[in-house]
Amino acid sequence: MSTELKTAVVTGAGSGIGRASALALIAAGYRVALAGRRREALEETRALAAEVGRALVVPTDVADSGSVEQLFTGISEQFGRLDLLFNNAGMGAPAVPLDELAVEKWREVVDINLTGSFLCARQAFRMMRHQDPCGGRIINNGSISAYAPRPFSVAYTATKHAITGLTRCISLDGRPYDIACGQIDIGNAATEMTMRMADGILQANGEVAPEPTMAVDNVASAVVYMAGLPLDANVQFMTIMATKMPFVGRG
Repeated sequence: MSTELKTAVVTGAGSGIGRASALALIAAGYRVALAGRRREALEETRALAAEVGRALVVPTDVADSGSVEQLFTGISEQFGRLDLLFNNAGMGAPAVPLDELAVEKWREVVDINLTGSFLCARQAFRMMRHQDPCGGRIINNGSISAYAPRPFSVAYTATKHAITGLTRCISLDGRPYDIACGQIDIGNAATEMTMRMADGILQANGEVAPEPTMAVDNVASAVVYMAGLPLDANVQFMTIMATKMPFVGRG
């Protein structure tokens, strides 16, 4: 079994930030397991790869512990080790007042954004801790909402605050095993989720105003940079955002 190439897992790899980051990692020389719920979308990502043979499509529901376990068992069997997890899969909820948010939708967001990140980190940590040599890196996709919420975003914002706690705990608990963990907080990357920003989005003062976005490739480059550091160096938190978006001074 060849161990020359580093191995990564990217969740939510079927679109947006996950797709762009997976493709950038493949171009940088990684073997990448593309994880996500939609096989067709993952296959589209794989077809765009610079080296198709370095992309492994693994349909996965990150909110399901059995599905996540199968993902990492497959990586262990096929590649023998894991060097990087990009915990990227996430979702939002309808922008409604807190008392109008369905409990079922709250739970769905928590299951994907928080529990899913924990389940993937748990399996990655286990692999990285016990492989020889031990060690690896976990990058969690946080959000600018981890610092300042948008109106009507209670489920998304609460989970992204929790991701910061998860990041800190992994960093601390991973020290004895050379497991580094950092968080990338992203603002207004141009994806399907942010297309509506061009037409106007609700601001903290109640106005609706358009917001600038940035190319998603900027995020992918940042992920590759974080991933490429030696394990004795770590980007603990990185914020990358559209320069003129209303974040600094929000509210």
